[in-house]
Amino acid sequence: MLADAHPVKVERHDTATNCHHTNTGRRAVRTYRETPVGLFVARDFVGHPRIRHWQAHLLPALNLVVCHYSFHGHREHDFYIDVAQISREGAVWTVRDLYLDIVLHDGLGAEIADTDELLAAWEAGFLTSEDLQQAIEVAHQTVSGLARARYSLSHWLKGQALRLEWHGEVQAGLPGGTGTMVS
Repeated sequence: MLADAHPVKVERHDTATNCHHTNTGRRAVRTYRETPVGLFVARDFVGHPRIRHWQAHLLPALNLVVCHYSFHGHREHDFYIDVAQISREGAVWTVRDLYLDIVLHDGLGAEIADTDELLAAWEAGFLTSEDLQQAIEVAHQTVSGLARARYSLSHWLKGQALRLEWHGEVQAGLPGGTGTMVS
């Protein structure tokens, strides 16, 4: 059974005002940092029941947003990867979420999530056939690449000559580090 269809979620990151515009409102951003491969974002999740902090790398060339969440309780996953179309106009980065997500347990496995949402959106006309194809291809190429890298985000990225820096407790997907980490 397909999920209820909903329009494509579009988020904006205004680096000039340190503001993250989402479908649920505007959020202050602690850190925006442009990198050679995209944009790094870090912000707190105020009042969220499960999540206290979020970091992400917007990677336009890969059509991915690689997210790391710091949870109040047990870790649900190491990385959450959104399949998305990413563009930039001046100080504003726009992320058009293409529904599919990849849940990564670093070094253990990965799964594609929200296929039902993707198909419902396509059937409702919220996505073009080209968007649908792009989402499926990006998700499968990413999971296949992660599988070849034994589900290690850092190894997969290294194979593509990419390196991501994280703040705080992220170290190749493992909690417990301090300072700036690299994956």
